[in-house]
Formats: sequence, structure tokens, C-alpha cells
Amino acid sequence: MRIREKVVAAGCLAVAACLLAPGEAAAQTTVRRDESWATVSDVSLVLGTSVVFLMPRVYYSDPEATVGWKGRWHFSVLAPAMTMTALTLLVDLPIKGAIESPRRGCGIDQTKTAVSDSNCESFGGPSTHAFASWGATGAGTGIFLVDTFRYSSGRFNAGGFIGNVAFPLTASVVTSIARSVAPEGTRPHEHAGQIAIGGVTGFLSGLAVGTAYAMFQRPNCGYGNALFCW
Repeated sequence: MRIREKVVAAGCLAVAACLLAPGEAAAQTTVRRDESWATVSDVSLVLGTSVVFLMPRVYYSDPEATVGWKGRWHFSVLAPAMTMTALTLLVDLPIKGAIESPRRGCGIDQTKTAVSDSNCESFGGPSTHAFASWGATGAGTGIFLVDTFRYSSGRFNAGGFIGNVAFPLTASVVTSIARSVAPEGTRPHEHAGQIAIGGVTGFLSGLAVGTAYAMFQRPNCGYGNALFCW
């Protein structure tokens, strides 16, 4: 009888071990990431991109009009804004899915499974945050350069530089840092390589879009003092 009891007990322990094993494995799939830094990256991203596309076109007025610095906000700026939005979505969905670059602490199969609250629900590279934030900096830089050298005869305007270049550049740096920070016991939202690829491709894309837009769309609104125009 004792032998039978031991066999039954051993069998129960084996069954219990099998039942507990998936629970332990599932618990190990959860990766901790700092939510505070995630919020910082979200806020800096929104601020940086918003300033660029809400910034008026600053230029030195044509000789035919009143001479002096002018600021005009064109509704046509929605064109580069929507173009960069479309490119960001392209990076975030099909491109990330094709590259399959997992976040720190995650595997490819685990990411594809997309277990809820595992912090491995999506791939990390190229970094969408880096692409969007540096894309805005690139677009603002392109607009500023064209407005300065083509429409202002090389005259430098501090306000245009701050709104189109300095502020979005600062926001891009903050966004990149926030995505890479990993306090003790946590993993970063993206690693350096994913952020770098997203940032470089974003900046170059934004620079091309912003430059093309500014070249085809003059900053002035014709005669009059209208602040908003097409």
C-alpha cells in the first residue's frame, strides 16, 4: 500500500508541475518598461511635431510688397503634415512587421503572439517615435532653409529658426532619450539601433518633404495683411 501511495503521490506532483509550468512561463514573458518615460516620449513627440506644422512661414517680404519680415500660416502645410503622418503609419505597420526587430526582452514569436500586457505586443524597430519626431525636425529644417535662402535672400530670422529647427530638434532629442532610458529593473522601449534607424530615416524623409513643399508653395499671401491663407 505504501508503494501505491508513493506512486499516486508522485503522479499528482507530476501533473501539478505540468499545470504550473505554463503559468510560470507566461509570467516570464511580461517585460517591465517605465511608463513615466513613455509618457515623456509621447508628450515631446506631440509638442515637436505640432510646433513645426503650426509655425507660420517667416520670410522677408518681396520688393513688390511692403518691405520687412512677415509671418503667414498656410493651410497648405497640411500636405506635408499628412504626408509625414502616412509615412509614420507605413513604418509602424507594414515595415516593422516585415523587418521583425523585437524590443528588448522579447522574441519574434512572442511579439507575433502579442499577449496582452506583456509589453511585447509590437516590434520595436525602426522606432516609430524616433521616425515621427525626427521627421518633423527634418521637415521644419527644409522649410526654414528654403524660406531663408530662396524667399528671404539669406536673411536669418531667429523666430523662424526656433520654431522650425531648434524647438523640434530639442523635442526629438528628448523623445529619443526617453525611448532608450531603462531604470533599474526595466527594459527600454526601443534599443539604440532601432532609435537610430528611425531617427535617420525620419529626418531624411522629413527634410525631403519639407523642402519640396516650401519650394512649390511660396510663403507670402499676396497683397494684404492676411495671417492665414492657402
